Amino acid sequence: ALLDLSGVHEVRGTWMGSTTVPCTYVPSEGFTQQTLSWSVERDSSISTIFRRDDSGDHILLSKFRGRVSIPKQSPGNASLLIENLEMPDSGHYTCQVIWRSTDNNLITREVTTTVKVVKVAATKPIIRAGEPGLTVPAGASTSLTCEASGSPPINYRWFRSGPAGKVLFLSSGAELAWHSLRPSDSGTYFCEAENR
Repeated sequence: ALLDLSGVHEVRGTWMGSTTVPCTYVPSEGFTQQTLSWSVERDSSISTIFRRDDSGDHILLSKFRGRVSIPKQSPGNASLLIENLEMPDSGHYTCQVIWRSTDNNLITREVTTTVKVVKVAATKPIIRAGEPGLTVPAGASTSLTCEASGSPPINYRWFRSGPAGKVLFLSSGAELAWHSLRPSDSGTYFCEAENR
């Protein structure tokens, strides 16, 4: 009765964000944690994601590699952090801990949490206005950075205004850099931000 896992019924996470599925217990004298495992049930099939035992930490489902972790060096905390959430990560997650008592009995407890991954309302990029004018000496190096708020990922492109309303595409990326400016670099530059 001493050892019991605490969790919650449901956690929500945002697509592309991260969430923590809680699973904790109060360490008790005379009991050592033997194994800790996390499994997920989706479409009526159960798969083990993670297992921690004497030989270390093992991530058993490749689609979770590099995206899940459990605190180290914090006894009693078996919570699962999932990063870069994908829509198919939704499901029922079970934390199972097995302890061994001093008289060699094994005690198993588990707690199940429903994880729901939700999409947030997508927002189109809004570019933060830059400096209206910039005067830089010839031969100097400088750069212009384009910054926009909105749903990631955001792609940036830089252009230069040419004669007769023509537009010259310069580069992709948020930053436009010059290593050594020439007088011919004078002109009007603008950037475009785009997401899905």
